Order: sequence, then C-alpha cells, then structure tokens
Amino acid sequence: MTDASARPTPAKFAAWLCLGLFVLGIDQATKIWFEQNFSLGEVLPVCTGFNLVLAHNTGAAFSFLADAGGWQRWAFAALAAAVIVAMIVLLVRNSHRKLLSLSLTLIAAGALGNMIDRTVYGYVVDFLDFYWQGWHWPAFNVADVAICGGAFFLIIDELRSGRR
Repeated sequence: MTDASARPTPAKFAAWLCLGLFVLGIDQATKIWFEQNFSLGEVLPVCTGFNLVLAHNTGAAFSFLADAGGWQRWAFAALAAAVIVAMIVLLVRNSHRKLLSLSLTLIAAGALGNMIDRTVYGYVVDFLDFYWQGWHWPAFNVADVAICGGAFFLIIDELRSGRR
C-alpha cells in the first residue's frame, strides 16, 4: 500500500498555485510601485553595492536581443507561455514532491510575471541593481529572483533524487 502523502492531489496543487500567485502578486506590485515612483533611469543608492533603479529591458536575460527590432517581445512571451504550461503540467503530476514543486512554482510565477510585462508594456520592469566597484550586474526584479531560485532548487532536487 502506498502512502497518501506520496501522491499528487488537487489540494497540494492548489497550495502550490496559491504560492505562485503570491509570488506573482509581489512581483507585479513591486513593478507597479517602481513605475509610479521612479523615473526611467533614476537611481536611489541604498548601500554600498546596491541601488534601486528603474530600468526597462526589451530583451531577455542580461538584455540579450534588446535591440533586435521588436520581434523578440512576442518570441520571448511565447517562450514564457510554453515554459509556464510545461511547469504547470509537471506541477500537476508532481505536486507531492515538495522541493520539485517549489522549483516549478517559482519558475512558472517568475516567467508569468515577466511575460505580463512583455505583453502589456513591451519591456520587463527591472529595479534591483547590484554592483561592485564600477561593475554593475544587469538590473533585475522579483520574477527574475523567483526564476533563478526555482532553477537552483530544481538542480538541488535533481541531485538529491539522483542519489536515491
């Protein structure tokens, strides 16, 4: 007989969905706040190595293809939609696996947050600016943190499941 906790259930999926909507809400709320309270390019130093800045990214990660002429807006939105669908399908099937489900939820929520920006504004709103001496990491946002965190947890889950 199998343990009931080792199976996906609608309640488990719903819990992960709620977490994803919470992350999406924080992402969108912070982006709206920065759009309303900062001018494009405005920098607010917070501490050594960290600024808040309003930036618009028309490309992908690290502004990849930002100057490609506009087609990338819809290409990246379509790619995000495909990733979101794949993450949801995997989440439905694996909602009982906590670390994997956390990973999938964070990636899907982050992808959706940036996809909303792309489709509504034509760019992704970024505002977190880390730097060291004169070198600045590309600005990013809560959705990007969720995607990176989800990818990190996905790697950890895979390494852990490889040992089993």
